[in-house]
Amino acid sequence: MSSAQSITSLPQEMKALASKGLVLIVDDTPNNIQILSEALIQQGYQVRGAVNGSMSLISVKHLRPDVILLDIKMSDMDGYEVCRQLKSDPETASIPVIFISALDDALNKVKAFAVGGVDYVTKPFQFPEVLARIENQLTIGRLQDDLQSQNLRLQQEVRERIAVEAQVHRLNAELEERVKQRTLQLEQEIVEREQAQEQLRYRAMHDPLTRLPNRTLLMQCLEEAIDKTQQSSGFAFAVLFLDCDRFKIVNDSLGHFVGDQFLIAIAERLQCCLPPETTLARLGGDEFTVLLDDLSQLSEATAVAQTIQAALSAPFQIDGHEFFITASIGIVHSCWGYLTPVDILRDADTAMYRAKAQGRNGSRYQVFDPSMHADAQTSLLLDTDLHRAIERQEFFLHYQPIVSLATGEIQGFEALVRWQHPERGPVSPGDFIPVAEETGLIVPIGQWVFREACRQLKTWQHQKLLRGPMYICINLSVKQFSQPDLIEQIDQVLQETGLEGRYLKLEITESAIMNNSTSAAEILERLSDRNIQLSIDDFGTGYSSLSYLHYFPVDTLKVDRSFINSMAQTHKTPAIVQAIITLAHNLGMDVVAEGIETPEQRHRLAELGCQYGQGYLFSKPVDTQAVVGMLSHRDQILLGS
Repeated sequence: MSSAQSITSLPQEMKALASKGLVLIVDDTPNNIQILSEALIQQGYQVRGAVNGSMSLISVKHLRPDVILLDIKMSDMDGYEVCRQLKSDPETASIPVIFISALDDALNKVKAFAVGGVDYVTKPFQFPEVLARIENQLTIGRLQDDLQSQNLRLQQEVRERIAVEAQVHRLNAELEERVKQRTLQLEQEIVEREQAQEQLRYRAMHDPLTRLPNRTLLMQCLEEAIDKTQQSSGFAFAVLFLDCDRFKIVNDSLGHFVGDQFLIAIAERLQCCLPPETTLARLGGDEFTVLLDDLSQLSEATAVAQTIQAALSAPFQIDGHEFFITASIGIVHSCWGYLTPVDILRDADTAMYRAKAQGRNGSRYQVFDPSMHADAQTSLLLDTDLHRAIERQEFFLHYQPIVSLATGEIQGFEALVRWQHPERGPVSPGDFIPVAEETGLIVPIGQWVFREACRQLKTWQHQKLLRGPMYICINLSVKQFSQPDLIEQIDQVLQETGLEGRYLKLEITESAIMNNSTSAAEILERLSDRNIQLSIDDFGTGYSSLSYLHYFPVDTLKVDRSFINSMAQTHKTPAIVQAIITLAHNLGMDVVAEGIETPEQRHRLAELGCQYGQGYLFSKPVDTQAVVGMLSHRDQILLGS
């Protein structure tokens, strides 16, 4: 018999939606199943059949019968084992099992009852007997179910009655006490609600860390001050926007807990040094604002700024650490006719950033004037245009020759990025480079410069315009130098352009190296391994930590143009330049002087031992066509007399 025939599901069971019950017949003799099925169906039962024990267990899982007629001797599993497994499963344990077997031995019957059978019919059987035993088990099951349901209902009724009586008793006992306490509770609730509302109002208006007024309360105070200026022409006020310089270092090095304690200490010190009736607020982070009401003149606000900076100059002792802090302060006066608090804070913030840009030496504050706002708008517009310039490829390169001061021969070129704005025309690098540095756009711009300069030098090499191993100098910004995949970017460009590393010189500022000297050492070594030359740009204007020079594989020092310009103005500058040149030579490096504009500067530098220079005396930065003409017609730049 196939597996498809092992479980019999008769068509009549689909009609018996209101049958007396479902009977599962388990017998390895299909004829027995057929006989019993037809007889039971005629009596109003649904019937399913299984020809072995395994199939019966599967059938029970899919459709739970009301009673099982189970043969004992079967091919795969005897009826005892089937019954034992049924009774061990909580889902099937309650199904009554009637054994039908040819085994008439008393021991077999005892075993059948031992494994959980409820009845035993001996083959050959009489159908009325089987029917009676089935009906008996179903009746017992129904009676048990009814009895269990009645017991559950009675128990529930008893529990509910007990609960109701207890509740009534409790309510009667508590009613009088509740009446007495209700008035007191209502009064207490009113007090607590008022206190909670007051706390919510306070929290909504104050900084949770320093307990100072927050931005919301400050905005209200500013609105009131603006209203006063409109009501009285003699009323004036000022706002000071204060930002703590380099405060992030405290959080990064010692954690936010110490940083929070430091902010609390700063707030307390500010409160102690401000005039009475002054509003001190914390906007967030390390930013504070001061509202000075009823000023007679602007000098009162600048005096407060000086007082604040003096108060902050004393060291702070926090959690066993000593801190020093400086602040950049922007000052806005009401004389500019403000109508909204947002505009006041905007301009105060602008003035603060102008003060921060001028240095963090503890004495920086700036009074706002409308030109600052115009500059900020210009900077924002420049930022937007820079994004578009990258997309539209509006950048191009100029090249300035680097020459031998002794012979005038061109040794290489420095690649300098230029921007041709479609509406404003040429934009000065002094205008757009700082914005690119601040916004991070210097990274994609620098990548473009690197690729274009390498491509151009390789083109000149193919055109056989270069005489000797002429190199190209390319500046790497601080942000470029800190890119984790810098070496991979350089390798990719060199591979794309086919340029050898020995024709490449990268110019890096001292600050780029000293910001992370550990990783810088690894990067510079990897560049040196590729025969790429390394030059320190603007030497003498940054950290000037001489110890790093012989720690890193540096080939060239570039003397900043500020030293060259002042050589004739003070006797100290030539000595400084001489010291730089001597230091470089002792370390096996060459020296390039920037910004040479006169023959006198060239002669003096040559006398001091400087080998190379660049500047307007030789050539300003020029486009590719001019470089080609320069290389085609001469290999030497005429020296000044």
